[in-house]
Parts: sequence; structure tokens; C-alpha cells
Amino acid sequence: MYRFIVFSIFIFLSCSQNKIILNDKIQLDCIQSNPEGIVPTDLYHYGNVEPTNEYPPFNKKLDVCGITLVAREDVSNLFMERVSKTIQEIFVINEFTDTTKQKELLTNLYKYNTVIPLFYGEDWYLNSDEESQWDLLLQHNSLCDIIMEGIDNPVMEVIEHILHHITDIGLHYSDYDNWGLTASSILYNVTQEAIAKEYYDISQYNDISDTGVRNRVILQEYAYWIIYTAWDLRKQYGPQESEWSIITGEELSTNLSNSYVLFQETIPSVMTCPDEETLNLFIESYVR
Repeated sequence: MYRFIVFSIFIFLSCSQNKIILNDKIQLDCIQSNPEGIVPTDLYHYGNVEPTNEYPPFNKKLDVCGITLVAREDVSNLFMERVSKTIQEIFVINEFTDTTKQKELLTNLYKYNTVIPLFYGEDWYLNSDEESQWDLLLQHNSLCDIIMEGIDNPVMEVIEHILHHITDIGLHYSDYDNWGLTASSILYNVTQEAIAKEYYDISQYNDISDTGVRNRVILQEYAYWIIYTAWDLRKQYGPQESEWSIITGEELSTNLSNSYVLFQETIPSVMTCPDEETLNLFIESYVR
């Protein structure tokens, strides 16, 4: 239970047809609905990069804490290992951890077949055969975004897209009332508040024509912004300009206290900010 009351936020449309709002039509397009994945005894298991034919068009994988990282040969093993280490540190057990809640979250990552594809650079592409394989991958796995190696703002790139999968799948199923991708969740209400107070500009999502998918993305992105900002990663790792105007955890606490309380009362018990030393590895140059 929360120590605050979330007030209903009403956003009125202007006459402009380009104006978009967040409404209760939410499509869970990237999330499996049936819990068909295998749950191991060791929920914190992490492996090594190994060849695979299970996830075409990708030919290597790395399993870590209920998430399977997949890639083609152009992505370095070192990058995959660093992403894996980041995930391990997010799920480290410390004095704040509620292991029962954390294990429930990890269990759902396994149950719903959470997969994150890794690509090299922004100019990656799939040929026609690979596109067909990609469609099959989406049918059988929960896959809500990708991670790219070798691009600007690498820490943000990695943390953002790890969090998309943890919140969309793990928290959606294990903490539905708070983080669910639904119009009845606390996440939905605090997102509406941030939009109404003009801290979160959702106009850039106007190019997503499917309303249900667009609303899912708006919630997904705001969940990431809450956690990334509360962890105080934005000031150091960027970006400086985005649809989200708050930079620090202190600003979040001051200006959108409901969002900050949502974070404070739910996230430290299941997740931890990765070590700075680990995150800095992504911005160091290395030999591929």
C-alpha cells in the first residue's frame, strides 16, 4: 500500500488531430500471454556465450537471470558478457532485497521466455529470410526492444533496453497493481500525471499508428525514465535532451513525488543500480 493518494489526471484534447493522449486501450503486443518457459532451480543462473540454433536469425546466446541475450557474429562476445554482468548486478542480493519478490520477478522472466536481441550499430538490417525468422522469434518469446553495440550513449542504450524487458515482463506479471501495463495500475496514473504536468512529452510517439501499441510504449518508456532517473544515471550518462525533462532523482522527488514514491516503495526490494565501474566499461574503447 502507498502512503499517497494518486489523483485522477484528465488531459483534454485540443482541436489538433495530431494531439495524442494516453488512454486505456493498451496492447500487450510484445509479451507472451502463456507461461510456457522452463523455470530452473537456480533462478540466478548465468552462463557463457555459446552457439545456438534455437533463436534464428541469431547464432549465439547468453543466458542470465531469466533473460536470454541473442546475437549474430558481428556483435562481440565481450559486449554480450558486459550486458550480462549488468543484469547480474541489477539482481544482486543486498540488505534492501526482498528475495521472495525478486524471485517471483525472475520466475516470470523465465516463464514468459524473455529474449533481448543484440545488434551491431544503427545500420543493422535483416534480409528476407531473416525477417521470416524474426517473425517466428516474436511469436514464441517476449521481446520488447533491442540493444545495439557501438553507438552513442552506450550506458543509456544498455540500461534502457534491459529495463524495458524487466518492467514489461517481470514487473508486469509480478507486481501488476503497481507496474502493470494496464489502465488500473499506479504506473498508468503517475504517467498521466507526468504528461499533464508537462514533464513527459509523448508527442514523439504519434508515429505509432496502433493506439494500443503506442500506449504500451508510452508506459514502457515512462517506467524506464522513473527508474533510470531515480538511480541518478542520467546526469552522468545522458541523454541531455529527450522527451523527459527531469535529470536527477532529487528533481523527480520534488516535482513528481508520486512517481518517486512508486520507485522507492517497490524497486530497491527487487533491483539495484549496477556498479559505476561496470557501466563505465561500455564507454571505454576496446579491441573487438
